[in-house]
Amino acid sequence: MRMNSDSEFNRKRKNNQLASRRFPDLDGENEPDHHHLALSLSICPAPQDPRQSELLSAKSLSSQPRKLVVPPRRRRAAPRGRGGRHPPPPDGGGDGGECIPAPFPWATTRRATVQSMGHLLANRIESIAGVVQCRRCERVFEIEYDLRQKFLEVGAFIVENKGIMHDRAPEEWTSPVLPRCGSCGQENAARPVIVGRDGINWLFLLLGQMLGCCTLEQLKYFCEHTGNHRTGAKDRLLYYTYLGLCKQLDPTGPFDP
Repeated sequence: MRMNSDSEFNRKRKNNQLASRRFPDLDGENEPDHHHLALSLSICPAPQDPRQSELLSAKSLSSQPRKLVVPPRRRRAAPRGRGGRHPPPPDGGGDGGECIPAPFPWATTRRATVQSMGHLLANRIESIAGVVQCRRCERVFEIEYDLRQKFLEVGAFIVENKGIMHDRAPEEWTSPVLPRCGSCGQENAARPVIVGRDGINWLFLLLGQMLGCCTLEQLKYFCEHTGNHRTGAKDRLLYYTYLGLCKQLDPTGPFDP
């Protein structure tokens, strides 16, 4: 039994010696080299397969959200009619601004506005002319009014009757007496010629007390561009028109509505 144990011990010893000769790195002398190798691998990782890199890059690109490109909306052109969608307003309209070329020497460049009495007399404008047409013979002719005399007549009538007017034009204004025709001699026949709202001879109509010949729309036009109320019956708008024109001629006179 002892011989068998000795032979077994010798055999194991011999095997250990052979193993140490075949694998010298296992004896622990090169442990520092293994340590440096592990560090180098962690700092400089091994290169990847190029095909694998391409697959990764393609996968990363496909995983990024795509921007949605929306084409701009095309604006539809407005339909064109024969006469346009918004035809110009009749009689010169009121959409061209407050300033217009002065239609008469006694008018200003503002719509429905006349010069003051002081300005007119300083510029030697003492008579106001206007065109009328006979309702009987249809003759067209011109009439002149003395500025001072006629304005005194209108002003005196307002001062005397304003308290009983109650913001409404009297019958003398709503149904004016027209001038006599110089051709056929017909009384109450010469009606003023009014062409377009911008061409209304406001001062001539005031002095002849013929503002009642204006239509309701023409009176609204005056009130709209002079800061007066433009709603109500014709006699009320006519009242505002008379007092408004007198106030333009004499800003300090008793012509507040």
